[in-house]
Amino acid sequence: MSAVAPPTQDDPLVRHVCAACDGRDLVAHLEVAHALDQRGLVPTTDAYGTALDDIVRCTACGHMQLANLPAEADLLELYEDAASHHYVSEEDGQRHTARQTLALIARHAAGPHPPRLLDLGCWVGFLLAEARERGWEVTGVEPSTFAAAYARDRLGLPVQHADLFTADLPDGDFDVVVLGDVIEHLPDPAAALERIGALLAPDGVLFMALPDAGSTVARRMGRRWWSVIPTHVQYFTRPSMVALLRRTGYTPLAMVTAPKTFSVRYYLWRLS
Repeated sequence: MSAVAPPTQDDPLVRHVCAACDGRDLVAHLEVAHALDQRGLVPTTDAYGTALDDIVRCTACGHMQLANLPAEADLLELYEDAASHHYVSEEDGQRHTARQTLALIARHAAGPHPPRLLDLGCWVGFLLAEARERGWEVTGVEPSTFAAAYARDRLGLPVQHADLFTADLPDGDFDVVVLGDVIEHLPDPAAALERIGALLAPDGVLFMALPDAGSTVARRMGRRWWSVIPTHVQYFTRPSMVALLRRTGYTPLAMVTAPKTFSVRYYLWRLS
C-alpha cells in the first residue's frame, strides 16, 4: 500500500501563498496533519478530521488550504489505485444528482447544437451517462484505473485514463466543463482553471461542485467537519472561490447549494 507523508520545506511544491487570491498572509487554522494512505482516496472515505498537513487560513479572502501543499505527482500515483464499490452501488442516487446538475448547467449552456461536455475527474461516469441520454456529446477524463475502466467497459463512455494536464484534449472544443468534487483535491487550482479556460469554447461554461468551507456547519464543526479528509488540500469559501475565478479570468454566473442523493442503506453503512 502506498502512502504520502507530509511535505517538507525542501519539496518543490511547498507554497506559502493563498491558492485562491495569491495573498501572502496565511495564519494557523486547524491542526489535522496525518499521513495519507489508500483509505483516504475514495469518495466513500471515513478518515474524517485528518489531512496531509495542518490547515492555514488566508486573512485576505478567507480561503483555507494545507500549510504545505503536496506534489501533484504523488497524489496522482495514489489516485490511479483508488476504487470504491460502495459508490457504484449508489447509482440511482448519483444519477438523480447528475440530472439535477445537468438541469442547472443547461440554464447557462443553451445553444443551437447539443452541448459538448467534458467531465474532468468523472469517476465511474454517471453524470456523463445522463448527459449522453440528453443527447449531449460527452468526453470524460479520470485518473483512477478502476473508475475509468468502469465508465468505458460498463457504461460504454469515451473516458480517457489520464488527468487534466496529460489528457489528449482539443483546445476550444467544449461548451461545458464539469469539475465535480475535484478542485478541492488540486494543489494548484489556478493552473487547472487556466488549462480549462483553454479547453472551453467561446462563451463556454465551467460547472464546479465542491464543499463550502465557509458554511455554518463547517465553521461550527471545525476539524470534525465531514470535508476535512486526507485528499482535500483546498478548502474554499464562496468569497475565496470568487477570488480564484476572477483571478483566472472567469465571470461567476451563479452559486447555489446542491445536496447529493444517497440511499438510507448508504447512510447507515457510513454511520456503522
